[in-house]
Amino acid sequence: MFFLNFLRRSLSRTAWVLAAAGLAGAAIAEPRSGGNLNWIVTPEPALIVPLTTTAGGSCEIGPKIVEGLLTYDQKLNPKPQLATAWSVAKDGLQYRFDLRKGVKWHDGKEFTSADVAFSILALKQYHPRGRSVFANVTRVETPDAHTAILVLSKPAPFLLTALAATESPIVPKHLYEGTDILTNKYNSAPVGTGPFVFKEWVRGSYVALERNPNYWDKPKPYLDKVTVRFIPDAAARALALESGSADLGGQAIPLSDVERFKALPNFAVDTSSEPYLGSQHQLYFNLDSPILANLEVRRALAGALDLNALNRLVWFGYGQVSASPIGPLIAKYHDGSIQPYPFDPKRSEAALDAAGHKRGADGTRFKLRLLWNPFQEKRAAEFVRQSWARIGVDAVIENYDFATYTTKAYTDRAFDVTLEALANMFDPTVGVQRVFWSKNFKVGLPFANPAHYANPEVDRLLEAAAVEIDEGKRQKQFQEFQRIVNKDLPSIEFGTNPRVVVLAKKVRNYAPTGEGLRGSFADAYLQE
Repeated sequence: MFFLNFLRRSLSRTAWVLAAAGLAGAAIAEPRSGGNLNWIVTPEPALIVPLTTTAGGSCEIGPKIVEGLLTYDQKLNPKPQLATAWSVAKDGLQYRFDLRKGVKWHDGKEFTSADVAFSILALKQYHPRGRSVFANVTRVETPDAHTAILVLSKPAPFLLTALAATESPIVPKHLYEGTDILTNKYNSAPVGTGPFVFKEWVRGSYVALERNPNYWDKPKPYLDKVTVRFIPDAAARALALESGSADLGGQAIPLSDVERFKALPNFAVDTSSEPYLGSQHQLYFNLDSPILANLEVRRALAGALDLNALNRLVWFGYGQVSASPIGPLIAKYHDGSIQPYPFDPKRSEAALDAAGHKRGADGTRFKLRLLWNPFQEKRAAEFVRQSWARIGVDAVIENYDFATYTTKAYTDRAFDVTLEALANMFDPTVGVQRVFWSKNFKVGLPFANPAHYANPEVDRLLEAAAVEIDEGKRQKQFQEFQRIVNKDLPSIEFGTNPRVVVLAKKVRNYAPTGEGLRGSFADAYLQE
């Protein structure tokens, strides 16, 4: 027995358009058709379709070409995309989707439920997060060409939020079936149902997209073209924006340049967060390190970090400090009562003395190997090093490229503390459980339980929340989880790091959904 889950909780179309990109007033204008949007994406991804990868560039570019069953508003309420209506069984074991009729793939083939079934099962097998998101999906039934029913062995209360194109793209079965999905050429030259058609990828330079004249949501898209540009150097990215050769860039400029760009007459700076991504930065202790296995030592180190100062000096005030592993972007589960450890260096010094780590003749108590994910700000690592130096702890920063960092941290485990950028995503079961669930620790598995944290009660709470369909009970489970983790301190949570998008003021309505830059650009237009 199904109950319909219509869009009563969703914002009206007008409301979410006006909320887009921090440019609410500009969105009132009638959309203008035409023009080429020059968009900087950093770094250049290896693939375009986020079917087998969660790389940022793929998750940003792909949704302009391929689509998901749903999209989401700023509060992560679902809205139609390839699915026009949906319902969930009371026991949470079936999800029924009515699919949009009259949709064609960019090669002219009809979009049907067979494409949905194929894509969901491919995501379950090949997508890094899809393996857990769709783990309980046993089969996808297709009673007709425009109905798809996901059948589950256990409930997955987060599943209805996991169906955006950036996370769960629907791909054409006729171009993927019978191929090696990991190496399929259409991962890099995609055929989709989305507002833009892939035309060309010149590696190291640009990706060219053109307007889909047969898009199901006419008169969208409004843009004629989108040119995705890859510019590795930050100074060159800033110059491209200032000169007008680029119109839009996410994370394209240093935070130190934000105020300068705000003052430029032809630019706007959007610092609003993307709730679907749930950005979060944190420091993880390696609990296999004998020194850091001592909780009192970890508390002393936490008390020597002034997170408000970090936000001010490293994030230039654009972040949001939060001490909980579930950040404020997932508002319904976030426990705002959890506060950072009180900043008290003198107390930290006394605690380290009591733990047997007195200063030596050179003033140093002990050394720590400090790694940092290159997607973090290096300034954060320098801030931690300087803060701990004041209490006699020598944190030696080790600098690596992304691939080497991943090996050092997750395969070699050659670190004592590491600064990470592990996003919460749209639901704690997807983005947070991977970090604190003891069963997710595996040497060589990146971005999974870097602390080697294990607490049976935390495991129980996470596993229960992953299948709990009673929202009130689920909220309580996550609240208790946050309290325990905060007490155990396997990590120091910094909070929501800044998301900075620089755009020419002529760019309108570029990000009206909760996916932000990872949305479709179907609503974007240029108002000269």
